[in-house]
Amino acid sequence: MFKFVILLSVIACAFGAALPEGLLPQLDGRIVGGVATSISSFPWQISLQRNGGHSCGGSVYNNRIIVTAAHCLQSVSTSVLQVRAGSSYWSSGGVVSKVASFRNHQGYNPSTMVNDIAIIKLSSSLSYSGNIKAIALATSAPGNGAAASVSGWGTLSSGSSSIPTQLQYVNVNIVSQSTCASGSYGYGSQIKSTMICARAAGKDSCQGDSGGPLVSGGRLVGVVSWGAGCALARYPGVYADVAALRSWVVNNANSI
Repeated sequence: MFKFVILLSVIACAFGAALPEGLLPQLDGRIVGGVATSISSFPWQISLQRNGGHSCGGSVYNNRIIVTAAHCLQSVSTSVLQVRAGSSYWSSGGVVSKVASFRNHQGYNPSTMVNDIAIIKLSSSLSYSGNIKAIALATSAPGNGAAASVSGWGTLSSGSSSIPTQLQYVNVNIVSQSTCASGSYGYGSQIKSTMICARAAGKDSCQGDSGGPLVSGGRLVGVVSWGAGCALARYPGVYADVAALRSWVVNNANSI
């Protein structure tokens, strides 16, 4: 069965917290095969939280706007949301900002997962530092096989009930939209034009990382969206294609 995927990296020992209250039960994502890291290496990474518990990832677009996945913001009000930025730990450190508003892509379809992107407007501006920086949006999708990385606090294995406290990342390779939809993999026509994929043997994204960043060449190229299981050979992680959706982000960040 196909399940939405939340990105996160796997470490050998997972001394994680219980899966947070805000995490949507149908989501099944984790970074598998990765390692613990510092926020200074991924200063655009944020933890999107519901009722104080980590729910999804996201990326700093500017000091008031966060890019995340539309499916992270279904059936939720701003009153229970907050963003922690500038910390390697989702539960402490850095700065916590309330959410003033958010906007999902008007073309988002939860059945097909097309246009799975959203923006969040913070109630106060972030102050940039070595641990908080914006990331530029890709203007074109990287080529098939290009090096990329994903990061987040998602579960360390499929079906796990706990998440790591420290940020994780994993290195993967881009699988282009056309290749991901080809017979080489198992998705077929489920891969749409607003999607891009990434994979590496034994490595993937998983529960708790949805909305988080897929980065290649120093630019945000994907937003963790969905996938079948985690790290399955014929099923790469599937991401919203930022280059294809860039104009929506830019236009709405200026009007939200």
